Amino acid sequence: MSLSLQSSPSPFLSFSSSSTLPKSRLRFANGCCSSNLFFKFNLSFPAIRASSSGFSPLDTGLSTELDAVSTFSEIVPDTVIFDDFEKFPPTAATVSSSLLLGILGLPDTIFRNAVDMALADSTCSRLDNSELRLSCFFNKALVNAGGDLAKLVPGRVSTEVDARLAYDTHGIIRRVHDLLKLYNEIDVPPERLLFKIPSTWQGIEASRLLESEGIQTHLTFVYSFAQAAAAAQAGASVIQIFVGRVRDWARNHSGDPEIEASIQRGEDPGLALVTKAYNYIRKYGHKSKLMAAAVRNKQDLFSLLGVDYIIAPLKILQSMKESITAPDEKYSYVRRLSPQSAANYDFTAEELTKWDQLSLGAAMGPSSVELLAAGLDGYVKQTKRVEELLDKIWPPPNV
Repeated sequence: MSLSLQSSPSPFLSFSSSSTLPKSRLRFANGCCSSNLFFKFNLSFPAIRASSSGFSPLDTGLSTELDAVSTFSEIVPDTVIFDDFEKFPPTAATVSSSLLLGILGLPDTIFRNAVDMALADSTCSRLDNSELRLSCFFNKALVNAGGDLAKLVPGRVSTEVDARLAYDTHGIIRRVHDLLKLYNEIDVPPERLLFKIPSTWQGIEASRLLESEGIQTHLTFVYSFAQAAAAAQAGASVIQIFVGRVRDWARNHSGDPEIEASIQRGEDPGLALVTKAYNYIRKYGHKSKLMAAAVRNKQDLFSLLGVDYIIAPLKILQSMKESITAPDEKYSYVRRLSPQSAANYDFTAEELTKWDQLSLGAAMGPSSVELLAAGLDGYVKQTKRVEELLDKIWPPPNV
């Protein structure tokens, strides 16, 4: 699944298998959550040799379990450690507040110059209002880091939009335009970019308007079918659902009709949400690609085969990479999600509504409301923490 600039089916960054990979290590400081930064990886492993019996699977016609499942979905390892490049050659990443926190926590990282150059920017430094100045530094650092990644890879860069704008459609659009302008100043063209926006109604509406301009969007914090359907109707390029978070909520709470309905059918609520969203997107011809995040185990991954993207922990992928399958065994994997299965899926009239702010608000149960609020709160805290750290180290020496 190696991708190229000319014909990449993916909206994310790409490394070719021959890319020179950085050796630096980046870990989050302050307990940051890794789900805000991901790298998608080239799933062709031409040098696999390790096995308990001492033979190479390439020498025997065998492949790895990871190779087998990657024929159904693109696998996105959930990682923030650049040293993992050698194990899983990367093909994608998101530039986020979490990434900036990691950079600020490691002065010797290869991306530190992205922050230093932002702090030395005269346009930002001249702003008298400290709040505007810090926001300017933040945006510059975010784009500088994205620009550095764009130089390393032939694919697209996904850039986080400030979660404090989550309920301001025009604020989101203005911020995306501002980020586009900054990317243009460092010669990163619009077709190399994707913008990650929270799935509030205002965020979904911003996605619709931006997509109409040809600007690609990545809607995140989707925890209900109503959000997923509204995002698909808006034409979002990527829709991200957090499987494990929905399941966690269901284990500790009750009273959400959508979740209780899936449990009564004997289904896992997180997996059921991905399945339903995928079937809706495919059955009704929406252009969106679906990403399943917060995958917790192999069974989750196997249950989602066929979805466009799966974000999985490295420990799962490492286990799958080390598991050898014979040629006949790899065909035993079953594609759970497909256009054919989507065509046979039945939706109610209520689910096929043209979603607006009122209907979306009425359809979102306590699970999606609470999880969306928690996700936004986490992003806002991370952004504020980055600005606090930038304020502490500004002005830099010799400025």
